Amino acid sequence: MKIRVRAELVYRFDPPTDAIYKIQVAHWPGQTVIEERLVTNPPQDFHEDEDADFGARTLRARLSGEVAVAYEAIVDNGTLMGLPPGATRHDWNDLPAEVLTYLWPSRYCPSDQFGRFAERQFGDTSGGERVLAILGWITENIDYEAGVSDSETTASRTFIDRAGVCRDFTHMGITLCRASGIPARAVSAFAHQLSPPDFHAIFEVWLSNGWWLVDPTGLAPIEGLVRIACGRDAADIAFLSTQGTCELVRQSITAVAT
Repeated sequence: MKIRVRAELVYRFDPPTDAIYKIQVAHWPGQTVIEERLVTNPPQDFHEDEDADFGARTLRARLSGEVAVAYEAIVDNGTLMGLPPGATRHDWNDLPAEVLTYLWPSRYCPSDQFGRFAERQFGDTSGGERVLAILGWITENIDYEAGVSDSETTASRTFIDRAGVCRDFTHMGITLCRASGIPARAVSAFAHQLSPPDFHAIFEVWLSNGWWLVDPTGLAPIEGLVRIACGRDAADIAFLSTQGTCELVRQSITAVAT
């Protein structure tokens, strides 16, 4: 599918502070950037980096005053498939070394606290069937509600509050998958048909010798996702990170099939 994505972020940096953006489409197998453009106002001298493993790209600079960053691209995201129930879970000894880090607890995903719950709730399932059961549990038990959580909310808090937004749904899903012995990691994406349009937090699991994208909110079709970055949890995939404070002026994100 070819998708036109666009992100415009206008923030005020006062006092000046170092900032890192992750808003560009990743260079990822099966996902091709056909054309893209980045415009800043006023012009900024960004240092650009690309992660050798994941193709995620970052822009960083010391910013001051009001800065507008506009990025747009046309992307062919290939053919993305939904997770099949029959996808198999691997023994840890059979996992690639680079996948092991996504088995462990992380800042927002304290999976070591959920082992007993995961076994009691999902113990009669395995592999893809278990991941789909976890997604079903999230749908039935967690309400999508803005304002309940903040940037410090962990999966433990979401489990208690039973409400949150996409990053909270993703942290909950990652936590329960890791507690089930399934490697899982967070992914930031542009999402076709997401309403209202925004950066979208989803996750992927390692089953049947590959990564499979899943959307725990069910708000966007898998085939319309365009990946930006991935990591252990939201701390690794934030679209904007700053050393100091900043103020949102306006922001808009779109993803439309072409």
